[in-house]
Amino acid sequence: MKILHIAFLSFTFLFLDTAIGQNESKTAVFPEPQVTEHQMTVQGKRINYTAKAGHMDMFDADGKPLSKIFYVAYTAKSTTNRPVTFVFNGGPGSSSVWLHMGALGPKRVVMTDDGLSTAPPYQIVDNDYTWLSHTDLVFIDPVETGFSRPAEDVSKSKFTGYQEDLKSVGDFIHAYVTENGRWSSPKFLAGESYGTTRASGLSGYLQDRHGMFLNGIVLISAILNFQTAYFSEGNDLPYALFLPSYAAVAYHHDKINKQRFPTLDDLLKAVEGFSLKDYNNALMQGDQLSEQEVETIAQQLSDFTGLSKNYIKQRQLRVSVPAFTKELLRDESLTIGRFDGAVTGRDKNDAGERYEFDPSYNKSIYGAYTMAINEHLHKNLNYKHRTHVYEILTGNVWPWNYGNAQNQFLDNSQTLRQAIHKNPFLKVLIANGYYDMATPYFATEYTVNHMFLHPEYRDNITMTYYKAGHMMYSVKTELEQFTKDVRAFYDNY
Repeated sequence: MKILHIAFLSFTFLFLDTAIGQNESKTAVFPEPQVTEHQMTVQGKRINYTAKAGHMDMFDADGKPLSKIFYVAYTAKSTTNRPVTFVFNGGPGSSSVWLHMGALGPKRVVMTDDGLSTAPPYQIVDNDYTWLSHTDLVFIDPVETGFSRPAEDVSKSKFTGYQEDLKSVGDFIHAYVTENGRWSSPKFLAGESYGTTRASGLSGYLQDRHGMFLNGIVLISAILNFQTAYFSEGNDLPYALFLPSYAAVAYHHDKINKQRFPTLDDLLKAVEGFSLKDYNNALMQGDQLSEQEVETIAQQLSDFTGLSKNYIKQRQLRVSVPAFTKELLRDESLTIGRFDGAVTGRDKNDAGERYEFDPSYNKSIYGAYTMAINEHLHKNLNYKHRTHVYEILTGNVWPWNYGNAQNQFLDNSQTLRQAIHKNPFLKVLIANGYYDMATPYFATEYTVNHMFLHPEYRDNITMTYYKAGHMMYSVKTELEQFTKDVRAFYDNY
């Protein structure tokens, strides 16, 4: 069987090119939308809510079927005009399962306190941290993910690209708001990983195409400027921006001198200053550094990362994420995760330049979340299906069309800046995990600092930080703090 390697911005692993989802008939009939009634108690208050799981049929300008977009909406019974939040994950190619079953929805999958999966078949419980306490929730699966599919004889290329995705998801939001009478409701977006790219783009698309002005956006593990995250030849920027995340991970694994740096904050303050100044200057000079300068920078990098000075010199002072995840604990026969550097795994061989799999995905979350969404849809929401696969994370969206950014790095941070300048009431919360080496926090700070928001609007953006990875909400203590931060954000929009 042929194996196709696909490198996602947010997820990197192997896909089989005979994936089940590709064999489904587009003419197959999905179950009708299911509406169920539920209740739960959050923060001592009882919430009665309606759940609706099903498809919305989307049409083109001529009224021809375009797609069937699957969504799950949770609407609390209330006399007040509650906010409504539209939620999606990233990939591109990811369903909304991670935020749905990990942090935001009324049910969540049980993980260990440090964010690892339990033994299968796993367990689903009421989610005391659900955002339903403050907002209605609509979880969206973009076309080709979850149960969302193009209409018959419609090419997937109409949806699998940056602009195409914005139009598809944005038009769905417009249709949902209109059909459900939510125009007068405060409106929010919440996206994770590439979902933050989507959310930033939608801040402009919804304003400019539909006249829909948002109250707030929550960006979880953000990536708006792709130059900050791609270790491509000739692009030195990521090496400086990833360094603080390397340091945080190394600190977690006791590879840093803790007498010199008693706390993680002490370490990160030193590393960030070094990254912006000495290390950045060294990277800019290429092979013009003197031998002594190379020695000095290599020693500092070794002190901050736990890697040997000799290894760093062999890599010309430039350590990519794949190299770091394989090298940091090589002497212990362990690899570390890209999404969460605190998670470890084991390869067949200790040699090599990259791990066999990301333990923070394959070992920690994939099985648990797949079980959770399928069980929840079938058992709790009565959405029963026999012939269709809920696509958790699929390669069916590739090739992804980056449009005008095909030969450059996509950067839509200016779209978000302009949205705020047009709508000064738009507030943004950005949540960052220190151990995240997919969308590192320092790269996000760099992006925000280069948006050049007018000083009058700089406080419209709030940054929060957690001692966890890409999915910071998988760690119990960080989920608690993350939820407090989000609830405060909704209380003060």
